Amino acid sequence: MSTTATARRRGRGATPDGPRATFRQLLPFLFEHKRTLIVVAVLSVIGAATSLVQPLLVGQVIEAVQTDGTIGVLVWLLVGFVIVSSIISGFQHYLLQRTGTAVVYSSRRKLIARILHLPTAEFDARRTGDLVSRVGTDTTLLYAVLTQGLADAVGNAVLFLGALIAMLVIDPILLLLIVVVIGVSVAVVVALSGRIRTASTAQQEKVGELASGVERAVGSIRTIRASGAAERETAAVTEMASQAYGIGVRIAKISSLVVPVAGIALQLSLLVVLGVGGFRVAAGAISIADLIAFVMFLFLLVMPLASTFGAITSVNQALGALGRIQEVLDLPTETQDDAATAAALPRETDDPAAPAIEFRDVRFRYPENVVAARRAAAKEAQTLLADAHLEAAEAEAPDPQDHEVLRGVSFAVPRGARVALVGPSGAGKSTILSLIERFYDPTGGSIRLRGHDVRTYPREELRSHFGYVEQDAPTLAGTLAENLRLASPDASDADCERVLRAVNLGDVLERSPLGVDAPVGEDGVMLSGGERQRLAIARALLTDAPILLLDESTSSLDGVNEQRMREAIDAVATDRTLVVIAHRLSTVVDSDLIVVLQDGVVVGQGTHAELVESTPLYRDLARHQLLA
Repeated sequence: MSTTATARRRGRGATPDGPRATFRQLLPFLFEHKRTLIVVAVLSVIGAATSLVQPLLVGQVIEAVQTDGTIGVLVWLLVGFVIVSSIISGFQHYLLQRTGTAVVYSSRRKLIARILHLPTAEFDARRTGDLVSRVGTDTTLLYAVLTQGLADAVGNAVLFLGALIAMLVIDPILLLLIVVVIGVSVAVVVALSGRIRTASTAQQEKVGELASGVERAVGSIRTIRASGAAERETAAVTEMASQAYGIGVRIAKISSLVVPVAGIALQLSLLVVLGVGGFRVAAGAISIADLIAFVMFLFLLVMPLASTFGAITSVNQALGALGRIQEVLDLPTETQDDAATAAALPRETDDPAAPAIEFRDVRFRYPENVVAARRAAAKEAQTLLADAHLEAAEAEAPDPQDHEVLRGVSFAVPRGARVALVGPSGAGKSTILSLIERFYDPTGGSIRLRGHDVRTYPREELRSHFGYVEQDAPTLAGTLAENLRLASPDASDADCERVLRAVNLGDVLERSPLGVDAPVGEDGVMLSGGERQRLAIARALLTDAPILLLDESTSSLDGVNEQRMREAIDAVATDRTLVVIAHRLSTVVDSDLIVVLQDGVVVGQGTHAELVESTPLYRDLARHQLLA
């Protein structure tokens, strides 16, 4: 699976080491909460000041004991500073936890908004599970940035510098020895941090692939079980999990080298202070009180250092995840593309006599990233088939469609007409509907809606003209009404019931006392295949759009229900334009215009009777009831 995974990652355009982010790209996520972070920084400074005072008070207490002085006030001051420091630390911890959660929420909100507005090509080029992983797993790593030492860096800096200055005042020679020990530990951490970032990025890539593998297996569980492929799929997904585990172990090994560095630095420093400091006390260079204060300042010096080491580790892990997050956030959305297109292609003067839809010498080739992704998926399918020891002919990979799908297609759909698109599988019929909906834009020629180039319409406005039923239209988990209101959120229950009965789904309403609020199950599992397709048609009818685009909408219906569906479509077709991808001859014969496609080229146009006489391909398809 590793070869396939690598191919898939390259198909997405990632580098071999995965996308990378810089610390500067992390700052916008933090600056959204700058007020809270300023409060945290101020508390850190106050907490650092209270901590720095404590060794000085301890030294004064020791000197007072040695000289038989009064220590009551000093002790109460020391207790007060300890209590204040603890309260500040607790409140600061709460603010950091809350802000960390807010950063995760903010990043998820941005990612979700960006993902749901990406061009369709991005979804065709990426695995669904990988996108889900970026919203879930990757964003969670940003939480550690704030909760593991980065946000209170100001206070740590004050504590570090304050302790350093105090130690310099007490004994510069001891401080010099400490600086040497700490300098070595810092160099070790810096050397390891880059390896942590690289490994963390690779781990998140593997987790994304794992999520994709699980999503693929769960989404096809019936097919997998019916094919006896459960063990092979289990092994494939487990291998992805094993690879993620292996990288996680590597990160743990590197981190395990970072964590002891602070402890070793503290222990060595303490041994140096006690050994050399004891000698200097005996020599009279410093007093016992100064040595004890120096040791306390040493702990205050190493504490922020240990926090900084932890922050370096967490930040490098977060930057690996942020690279994957930023990769999606940097992708252009459909809205941005609409704005650029509108500026380049101003809307033409309205032509009331223009056809409802017109294709003018349209050419189309799938983008390179989509082709690469499909090629990787084809290779994966080929690998799985080969693993099953099937014949070589059966293990041939599907066509990744890296050729021109449409080659100079031209036809016009008159207003109020019913137009059928027919042709063999792979002729480009579904691609034509995708181009009308602007899921993709043509690579050549133009498509016009009532005389206007479709690229001059914002996509949301353009799609409001169409009721679109795609091939194998999905049913969303939820209720009948929630599925119907996807495109018509203000529709009443009565409207929902009307369109359901119009497409012969009245019996579904009567199965449950909940009516339109009856659940349909995950992916519509509580409905039959034909019922799911009719539900999709009902959803399109509810929009009351002037143009209906139906992609093989009767392909899953039996003869009786197909006839009723045709009657329902006939009833709603009044004053509407229909473009239908025909699956059966009965859907075609009544069409005002039939467009015959083969290998991305229009080979015939006309009525059923005209095409039977003029177009051999259509005559052959009609002879086989178009099921070929």
